[in-house]
Amino acid sequence: MVTLSYLHILYIALILVMLVLMAFRKSIVLPCVAGILIIGLAASQSAIGGIQALFNALVWSGGEFWGVIAVISLVVAMSKALSALGADALMIRPFSRYMKSRSVTFLLLGFVMFAVSICIWPSPAVALVGAVILPLALETGIPVVWAAVAMNLFGHGMALSGDFFIQGAPTITAKAADTTVGALMRESVVLWAVMAVVTATVAFIMFRRDVKGLPPVKVERAAVSAEKPQPAAVAIAIATPVAFLLDVIFMLSFKLQGGDATALVGGTALLILVAATCVNGGVMKAFDKVIEHLKAGFGFGIDIFTPVIFIGGFFFLGGADGAKAVLGSDTGIMNDIGLYLAQNVPISRVPVVIAEALAGFVTGLDGSGFSGLPIVGATAATFAQALPVNKEMLAALGQIVTIWVDGGTLIPWAVIPVAAICGVRPEDLVRKNLLPVCSGLAATILVACILV
Repeated sequence: MVTLSYLHILYIALILVMLVLMAFRKSIVLPCVAGILIIGLAASQSAIGGIQALFNALVWSGGEFWGVIAVISLVVAMSKALSALGADALMIRPFSRYMKSRSVTFLLLGFVMFAVSICIWPSPAVALVGAVILPLALETGIPVVWAAVAMNLFGHGMALSGDFFIQGAPTITAKAADTTVGALMRESVVLWAVMAVVTATVAFIMFRRDVKGLPPVKVERAAVSAEKPQPAAVAIAIATPVAFLLDVIFMLSFKLQGGDATALVGGTALLILVAATCVNGGVMKAFDKVIEHLKAGFGFGIDIFTPVIFIGGFFFLGGADGAKAVLGSDTGIMNDIGLYLAQNVPISRVPVVIAEALAGFVTGLDGSGFSGLPIVGATAATFAQALPVNKEMLAALGQIVTIWVDGGTLIPWAVIPVAAICGVRPEDLVRKNLLPVCSGLAATILVACILV
């Protein structure tokens, strides 16, 4: 029979404090630092042990996340090199010829944003699609706020919540849930598809209703641009999607998942970065330019993941591996709590699913991106200790909810990049997103209650 000590109760109390702070839209980095210190002091019974726990928790957390940080940074650096060469614009220019009506434009803008986001991350995709495709889309007469909706829902929502290619989000969630990335992604497909289809369908119906009374716009575009692209840019524009397509084929053929798949994507991105930089001005110029692009890429990666490392440092203490590495404990705090709940508290499947979804929603309110993923992963692992549920699907539900809110589509300060590039107010974009996203969340939670 598992019993809870003061350390377990203290950890639960700290988690509750952080959830409350996030509900009030406060950053929990500082509380997580305090939480690591408090747990370190309580576990070691010494001031020195508590201070050492601060550093050890960050080293452990940073090590767990480094692969994800590196691949995202390399992909962003690659996108900088493609942009400097002009190859990025060439890669998506062919889609413009199909933009002949508002409805087609809405869907095509969304799918282009999805395709670019899932390969090079939504943040750089916003700048690329916004600069090249958005002006062409607006020529069809699509309201600019609906162009922003399409970019936001398909990029920061649909692409980021699955993240099946770069695998940054599922890697973080899987580590916190103590499972494999491959298992998590397999179980997430159904829930992700429900969320994506329902949200996109509701948004498209609302869009059609809003543009129904608008006069038709005749779109005429020149077949060929007056400015002839560089041969090097054309070559890189062709080579880049081919290289990533080969990566997908290799992943499927050799069953590469998790770290192996991440390594393949990261290595490919680095090769493309070097190739694009070398052909853009020569090898001698590339000596300086490569490091500039890498600095920009890794600056972006560290900026995104700095809060995640601190938050993960605290929540990883709940797992067996993190507790052993930082506290020297043989068992995880959350594992013990899960077993205690299983032995003493009658809980059922539906309340667990709703609680996981609420955890994802609350942790997503800070709008910082991935900071809630360690929390929902750890929460799913705890519930799985207490109830025979599909841990991977439960964690996937938390990931989907967190990213759709936090990544984000419902928080005004999270949609600022898309709103800014489109020239609309963040509040107006969130208002248009609200019904489609909430419809998708409701449908996804309902399906999860049946399948988990």
